[in-house]
Amino acid sequence: MAGASRVVAVLGPTNTGKTHYAIERMLGYRTGVMGLPLRLLAREVYDRIVSIRGPSVVALVTGEERIVPPRTQYWVCTVEAMPEGMGVDFLAVDEIQLCADPERGHVFTDRLMRARGLHETLFLGSDTMRGPIRALVPEVSFQGRERMSQLVYSGAKKVSRMPPRSAIVGFSVDNVYAIAELIRRQKGGAAVVMGALSPRTRNAQVALYQNGEVDYLVATDAIGMGLNLDIDHVAFSALTKFDGRRMRPLAPNELAQIAGRAGRGMSNGTFGVTGEASPLDDGVAQAIMGHRFTPLKKLNWRNPALQFGAVDALIHSLEANPDDETLIKAREADDLLALKTLAQDAEVMARASDGPSVRLLWDVCRIPDFRGISHSEHASLLLVIFNHLHQQGHVPTDWFARQIKRIDRTDGDIDTLSKRLAYIRTWTYVAQRNGWVSDESHWREETRAVEDRVSDALHERLTQRFVDRRTSVLLRRLKQKEALLAEVNDSGEVTVEGEFVGKLDVFRFIQDKGASGAEAKALKSASLQALAPHFHLRADRFYNAPDTEIDFTEQGGLMWGGQAVGKLVAGAEPMRPRIDVFVDDVAGPEVLQKVQRRLQHFMDRKIASLFEPLIAMQKDEALSGLARGFAFRMVEHLGIIQRGAVANEVKELDQDARGALRKHGVRFGQFTIFMPLLLKPAPTRLRLVLWSLANGLDQFPEAPPPGLVTIPNTTSEPDGYLSMAGYRGAGERAIRIDMLERLADMLRGENSRGGFEAKADMLSITGMTLEQFADLMQGLGYRAEKGERAKVKQAVAALAEDASARHEGAELTEADAEAPAAEEPAAIVEVAAKPGDDAPEMEVFYTFTWGGNRPARQGGRPAERGGERSGGKPRGKPKGKPKGKPDRGEKAPQQFSARPPKKGKQIDPDNPFAAALMGLRDQK
Repeated sequence: MAGASRVVAVLGPTNTGKTHYAIERMLGYRTGVMGLPLRLLAREVYDRIVSIRGPSVVALVTGEERIVPPRTQYWVCTVEAMPEGMGVDFLAVDEIQLCADPERGHVFTDRLMRARGLHETLFLGSDTMRGPIRALVPEVSFQGRERMSQLVYSGAKKVSRMPPRSAIVGFSVDNVYAIAELIRRQKGGAAVVMGALSPRTRNAQVALYQNGEVDYLVATDAIGMGLNLDIDHVAFSALTKFDGRRMRPLAPNELAQIAGRAGRGMSNGTFGVTGEASPLDDGVAQAIMGHRFTPLKKLNWRNPALQFGAVDALIHSLEANPDDETLIKAREADDLLALKTLAQDAEVMARASDGPSVRLLWDVCRIPDFRGISHSEHASLLLVIFNHLHQQGHVPTDWFARQIKRIDRTDGDIDTLSKRLAYIRTWTYVAQRNGWVSDESHWREETRAVEDRVSDALHERLTQRFVDRRTSVLLRRLKQKEALLAEVNDSGEVTVEGEFVGKLDVFRFIQDKGASGAEAKALKSASLQALAPHFHLRADRFYNAPDTEIDFTEQGGLMWGGQAVGKLVAGAEPMRPRIDVFVDDVAGPEVLQKVQRRLQHFMDRKIASLFEPLIAMQKDEALSGLARGFAFRMVEHLGIIQRGAVANEVKELDQDARGALRKHGVRFGQFTIFMPLLLKPAPTRLRLVLWSLANGLDQFPEAPPPGLVTIPNTTSEPDGYLSMAGYRGAGERAIRIDMLERLADMLRGENSRGGFEAKADMLSITGMTLEQFADLMQGLGYRAEKGERAKVKQAVAALAEDASARHEGAELTEADAEAPAAEEPAAIVEVAAKPGDDAPEMEVFYTFTWGGNRPARQGGRPAERGGERSGGKPRGKPKGKPKGKPDRGEKAPQQFSARPPKKGKQIDPDNPFAAALMGLRDQK
């Protein structure tokens, strides 16, 4: 065969059209075989020939795939799977420089030395192979080919500045994934190509790149082996790789093989480095650009004349040394290592006792370690397969089915699916071997179907993780200057070209935060164009919405349902705030004005409703003179004024003026002048918002919870807050102003000079303990003197017994009737009990006298003077003897009133002191 055929070595750099030339030459013959270095490249060439001659005459044979039509004329194979002894007219081997590869070089060397076509043989590869080919194939003729485009070194570039149509090369799975993730965030996405991918996954990923869905490709050095892609720039993320045994730097010719993928056809290409890769030495860069590399001297070789008489003989033949100085013995490959491992098993050695058994053992050992778990794991699997084949002649169907079923799943992440894909490749390889499974066609189809399903799932996960379809679509359309189609669904979600880009928040477009730069600009432009009609529809609906659907927040926001449509801003007057609407400019002035008018109408009606007494007083033309002026002050202060701030104006009001103001609900209190109707929760909430706006506050204080008589008097709130909330600070707490006025009415009847004690009603209306009440009184300007005294009755238990006795018909003694405990409820004193001691129990009491000074604390600030007469003391002039607590044995002066007696508060029968309290009430 060697003497009859024409042998040609077509040598040159990448992008010289060598593979295309070989296909043309093969199709010029009736039959042919073409060997390629990768399964991926074999599939690419197969698809190209099928498109020319049809599938009926083209076969594809790889370790894991076998498509052989009955009338096959052309065979496209991986180099390892090339059939021998077929006598085809034409034969070609691509990337022949792989003869120097430490792992697979011996296979290429074997094809170089022994594979020939009947009429023509082509070896395609780098010019560095010229010397070894001439030495080993004397009859060869050489054909040089020049690169069709220039290749230029462009130095280092960051990934963020990588030009479109770039391929970034990494040499590990982790490195590839990390780069792809970075490109997705910065550039919209990348396709991923690795040698471990199935052709189906690889083709789907390449399609993303080739059709422009993404502008970047992240790949391993697999792209250097003839894959034809439209790449303008190749960037190396590293300059070292793991070759199966150790980390080593890439040789200049290896870098050139990969860099040569840039600039296909007549288009020039560039290459450089990125990431942590250091810039190339000038000499290396010049060598790559000029395609000048150190010629290869030695090729890897393994003895093809194998001895199958015995296992030891087979191993010995595989370890034979070459007899040509151009050849070096290949390092121990995985198949030889597996053979040596299995040879240590006694059962294997017993079975492999003849030639056919040894040949079968060798075929099993040549199953590639696709899984890559460990050598021992791989050897264990080979042992099981060999035993099945030797004992039964084929792999048991039920066992084989279980292995397939375990892998036939499409759930999991990228790593999980990649492992399944590696596992199914093992069983696909087994199914492709003649006679290894009982129903070859079925299992070949089944393993191929599982591989396809896992491949599709892996492609989907790769795309989900490394491609932002929204960004890639937008950038592609922007680059092509095409109009972008945007749509809005009923829930306000905006999509551009079918991808979610943001949400329409009533009258504003809220863009998705994932976009940035040019993408964000394109997103907003396209989205707002589509939203114009939606703005008008929503504006009409909002304008006709009832007031019950609109509300204001305590921070001045304006809401339509649960969505913000505007906010209040300060106006010329506190009760006339302005409206700032949340409407995008692109919606147009008509929409903006319509929304603004509706919100203004809402606020005008809300203020008119909640502040009706105040507005009615403001509009009352019957008020004149000082009364009209005072009404203006009330409106200006939103219905609440500290009396001390307008003491002089109040003095100047005559009774007629006061009466006119009282008709509008104005109450002239001792401490505050206010309108009781405006102390309700709803007006208070609105008043605080209007007051906060008028005072330019950044953070509006919230209204106190409804129904509280007192609240903590903190210094953290702004000046004037307590007054606007309807409270007055006194001591550690602030008391509601209407309850304070009720307390003031009670205090008028007390002897503030001689001293008095707190009454039960005083504590009741304030809801305070005696200690808290004392603090409150001090905050109002009183002195509180604390004292202790012995109780006449033994605690509340004695009172409860007496009350119980009275309830049963017993008569009270004179001492009981005159006891102080009967005059004042026990709730107004604090008892210091001494259990187990015969000493009398003590009670704490406070005596209050007017301090003659202003309250020391009002909301954390100096208190305003209010509710005092010019003499500086409370109203209510003491008459006669001080009205403090009468001495023991002296009856208290009787008091008379024209109003009917109040109905006493009912005593809770569940109260544990109910009997005692009834007794106290009966004594009054």
